Amino acid sequence: MQASTAAAADSTKMEGFWSSWKCQAMELLYWRDLKQTGLLFGGVLLLLFSLTQFSVVSVVAYLALAALSATISFRIYKSVLQAVQKTDEGHPFRSYLEMEISLSHDQMQRYAENAQHYINSTLKELRRLFLVQDLVDSLKFAVLMWLLTYVGALFNGLTLLIMVVVSMFSMPVVYEKYQAQIDQYLGLVRTQVNSVVGKIQEKIPGAKRKAE
Repeated sequence: MQASTAAAADSTKMEGFWSSWKCQAMELLYWRDLKQTGLLFGGVLLLLFSLTQFSVVSVVAYLALAALSATISFRIYKSVLQAVQKTDEGHPFRSYLEMEISLSHDQMQRYAENAQHYINSTLKELRRLFLVQDLVDSLKFAVLMWLLTYVGALFNGLTLLIMVVVSMFSMPVVYEKYQAQIDQYLGLVRTQVNSVVGKIQEKIPGAKRKAE
């Protein structure tokens, strides 16, 4: 009984954590706090542009040196200030040093189980597509891969990642402002795609889905 109650409490806590994380992510993507979103967006873009010019090892090393320079300088400054003012405030980063950042065994187990679930789902989906369990879905996947060959020929991975980041921080705001018009065009596109897929299903033997 106690184990069941503890498991339910852990599950509720985990759901609350993910719900809170999702809300914070939405706040960032919709630019509710301009300063916070701007700092995150600028930092991520700066990191990605740095990776286009330098190796990963160099970028990590430079970031570590910059962080160490800032913390060491601040530590020395606070030590000198305390010596001049003859105060005993202690280590300037004491609150952060005493903060608990380790993960418990239960937390690690939950994260491992979530990762296992996503990996298993992905493997099953790939098996379904590559072994043509549903011909239409496999054809769609093949068209997507064919389009990606052209995308890969035009852009490298980092360029695509930069485009994805820019889209993540711009598209939600654009969609929120022009939602009605975008939904209308997306509906037209969806209708055309469904029409084409329907015609393909009628002409290719075995492509028509079974009625559920």
